[in-house]
Amino acid sequence: MAGSHGHGHTPAAWTGVIIAFIGFCVAGAFMVMANPLGFWAGMVIIGAGAIVGGAMSAAGLGQKRPQPQAARAES
Repeated sequence: MAGSHGHGHTPAAWTGVIIAFIGFCVAGAFMVMANPLGFWAGMVIIGAGAIVGGAMSAAGLGQKRPQPQAARAES
């Protein structure tokens, strides 16, 4: 498993997950403190993680999409 490709081992995936994890921790802490504003701020951070990861992937820092079989045979 560790040697296989295609499991999100890219800068885009790691950055998105780290930002989302920080948002999860923020939201969880503020939920325990019964602070709705802080909870929603954490939820916004989680969404930002998805946006940043997607933007980095679009910029070429994500996993390359597999080519269809016909395209591989031509190249």
